Amino acid sequence: MKSHSDKAPEFPKAVLFDLLTALLDSWSAWNAAAGSEQSGRTWRAEYLRLTYGCGAYIPYEILVRRAAENTGLGTDAADRLESEWETLPVWSGANEVLSQLSGKTKLAVVTNCSTRLGRVAAELLNVKWDCVVTAEEAGYYKPDIRPYRMALDSMGVGASEAAFVAGSAYDLFGTSKVGLRTYWHNRVGLHRPEGAPEADFESQTLDKLIPWLKGEAR
Repeated sequence: MKSHSDKAPEFPKAVLFDLLTALLDSWSAWNAAAGSEQSGRTWRAEYLRLTYGCGAYIPYEILVRRAAENTGLGTDAADRLESEWETLPVWSGANEVLSQLSGKTKLAVVTNCSTRLGRVAAELLNVKWDCVVTAEEAGYYKPDIRPYRMALDSMGVGASEAAFVAGSAYDLFGTSKVGLRTYWHNRVGLHRPEGAPEADFESQTLDKLIPWLKGEAR
């Protein structure tokens, strides 16, 4: 008979979250700043193209403004986005999930953002983070493996002992290389980019996250 100490842990040692799409509805903020959903999606796509092609970190604010200019929106759109940063909406279910995990596992943010804006956004959630890693601090944007590893190393947790909650499927490129099993919170119904590995679990809500972390969701 197994002793109590031999019982499998209820949760991984750490759960890492993408911030701006897995927990916060930044999509609505970009769309509002752009003036329409179509313009917001086009602007966001151009920003992602610049981000994943830049290699070493270029200031987030510069890339957002450059993407706005490249898509004909002008820098006013970027200014509007930043002015609303402290009011980014929290996805339904996000605070509830974090509340259930708090005190039972280490919680971290790994976000493609500047340190300044990343810290502001992280504070919009009702939780005390064990670690917040931004692209600026890591020196590279995800899906480069360095931001994920920086968070894991900071908490003293191995990739096999942790899990990641993605909002963007681009994270799947990085988490697969690091060895982080991944829950894709695909809230807006995005298509997986060509060549991206499949998530370990995909859902349009966070409702299945706790059961999945416990090994109860398939």
